[in-house]
Amino acid sequence: MLAGLPRRPRRPSRSQTPPHCTGGTRLGSPGRAACCSGRRCGRQQAMSSVNGTLFLNYQPQVDVRSGKVVGAEALLRWNRPGQGPVPPDRFVELAEDIGLIGRIGAWVLEEACRVAAAWPEPIAIAVNVSPSQFRLPRFYKGLVGALGRSGLEPWRLQVEITEGILLNDTEETLDELKRIRAFGVSIAMDDFGTGYSSLSYLQKFRFDKIKIDRTFVNRLADDPNAVAIVRAVVGFSEALGVIANAEGVETAAQAEVLRAEGCLEVQGYLYGRPMSSEAFVRMLYAARQNEFAAQPRERARTRAQGLALPSR
Repeated sequence: MLAGLPRRPRRPSRSQTPPHCTGGTRLGSPGRAACCSGRRCGRQQAMSSVNGTLFLNYQPQVDVRSGKVVGAEALLRWNRPGQGPVPPDRFVELAEDIGLIGRIGAWVLEEACRVAAAWPEPIAIAVNVSPSQFRLPRFYKGLVGALGRSGLEPWRLQVEITEGILLNDTEETLDELKRIRAFGVSIAMDDFGTGYSSLSYLQKFRFDKIKIDRTFVNRLADDPNAVAIVRAVVGFSEALGVIANAEGVETAAQAEVLRAEGCLEVQGYLYGRPMSSEAFVRMLYAARQNEFAAQPRERARTRAQGLALPSR
């Protein structure tokens, strides 16, 4: 549930803008319809019930070699009253249009850090940041504050960005990314390969992770070109010392191709659908118990192999 949504910046005075109009939108304001019109008004009304209906799910990120969960991606969800789930790309667009993306993005960072800090394993938590949110003046301060209040170590937080943040390739943008990394937070390039200049961005900034877009993963079983692209991405990620993550892995055949090509990290329905924080914690505990249960068997096998060695 969406609790503790950060306060918005101070609104304009009543003499400047009525509080129920665009300049000072109040969710659920009764006078909204009198001042707003057209498409923007409809979007404001659509988001008016956002309080208490946003929540996060968590999708496991897995080491393809060992099968261990090494992290999770926090995914924002909205159950719109009376209509049910709304696709993330749709309500993020709405939030950006009416100026709510900063508040929502700040809450996502705060909540993801708070939840991850309580996990039984010190694994990573990835949070998507939109270009609009990243360009807000107080983004860095909010990120540092979320880490401080939650107690989460900076190295466990991973900020996922798309090349939309880098389209305006200014020194200011690169300096902000460097400042985030200098604080200890890692940065991933999301949806890699779908834009126009993905390779050029790798020259300008050293990312910690490259996320291979699911459109290539989906075609691995029957498209040699998709395999070649994945092989190339994994190859230069290794050369750059960057982790390659493949999104949208749904079949064992896809996972096997990725493993054979040297991809280190995967996520997708094959390894776990997005789930509640409680379900994710249960998964971590179950994995720990399975690991502990396997240790005596492994030690016994090692001893047996040692006994079987011929004497010299």
